[in-house]
Amino acid sequence: MTSFPGSPKLLKGGIVLLHPDSGVPLQVVVLQYNPDTLSRTLQPQGIGSEPGDRLEALRLKSPPLETIKLEAEIDATDQLEMAAPIVGRLGIFPQLAALEVMIYPTSAQLNDNNSQSRRGVLEIAPMEAPLALFVWSQTRVLPVRLTEFSITEEAFDPNLNPIRAKVSLGMRVLTVSDLGFAHKGGNLFMAYLQQKEQLARMGAQGALSALGLKGIP
Repeated sequence: MTSFPGSPKLLKGGIVLLHPDSGVPLQVVVLQYNPDTLSRTLQPQGIGSEPGDRLEALRLKSPPLETIKLEAEIDATDQLEMAAPIVGRLGIFPQLAALEVMIYPTSAQLNDNNSQSRRGVLEIAPMEAPLALFVWSQTRVLPVRLTEFSITEEAFDPNLNPIRAKVSLGMRVLTVSDLGFAHKGGNLFMAYLQQKEQLARMGAQGALSALGLKGIP
């Protein structure tokens, strides 16, 4: 089936995993279908924690805590109709696995830590995961950490391979407070913030008269 010649190219959302040191892309996970809704919550980070703290009432100590939640669908129906060999043999297991491994340490890391433990190493550093970027258009490329992950498998083939599923993702945006200014993720966050400031300046400026005011009392 061909699309209408004049229809715009549909961009997909997804997640890119970068090497934590070099910043080289390790994996690109493209969502099969863009979610219909995307929920974002911003929690301001002020200094004054108690009411009546007059010296700190208007101060901000860091960027807000921003969390993102979405629900994505994965469906193998079209590929099954086209007799795609991998889908016919494994269903959507590969697509699910590509998402799931983002919150696993690698088998190599686990084996290395086990080897160190067997050699008597007393202090083993926690395993570092790749830097995850949530990409939702060219103006929203955010360093994130996955905080919630749930999968609902809804249909199966005769071999019990899942062929349709819903994946719920929860992410927290990582800022320069988390990563620092020299980190690749910190640079991406600053670019995101600067883009947000530019968009805010482009927005229509209201007038006090629209609020029924002639001036500030």
